Amino acid sequence: MSQGRYELRILMFHVDYFSSTVAKRGRSKVVESPSSKNMKVEESLLVLINVERQDEANPEDISRKTVEEVEKLGHQLKVNTIVLHPFAHLFGEPSKPEVAIEIIKLMEEGLIQKGFKVARTPFGWFNTWELRTKGHPLSRVARKISID
Repeated sequence: MSQGRYELRILMFHVDYFSSTVAKRGRSKVVESPSSKNMKVEESLLVLINVERQDEANPEDISRKTVEEVEKLGHQLKVNTIVLHPFAHLFGEPSKPEVAIEIIKLMEEGLIQKGFKVARTPFGWFNTWELRTKGHPLSRVARKISID
């Protein structure tokens, strides 16, 4: 992989509902305080986010490009609510936790500016989930967001 290439990874699910409960602190030394232990969101786009080590070089550009991808699918699906969930399990080389949080917050701000309602699970925690996904061709979409 070239030095100037960034590859944030996302996995998006169009869901009837998504609920999450903060269960246990993860292994990260950096954690966010949960504003609430429980979250439930109806009719939304759940975005699992793995920020890569290469993304540390340019948080603003990678978050902007990711917002564009999420916005495009959100509009295609006519979804007004986006759920952002840190998910360092998409088989890459994860960034430093501080950078992952920064990029996810930049994504949250960008999506709000685009008119979406945004819910975000706290970084650094294991969660229990309950969700029901839709059953159409765009209900499960994976992307690598790259900037050369």
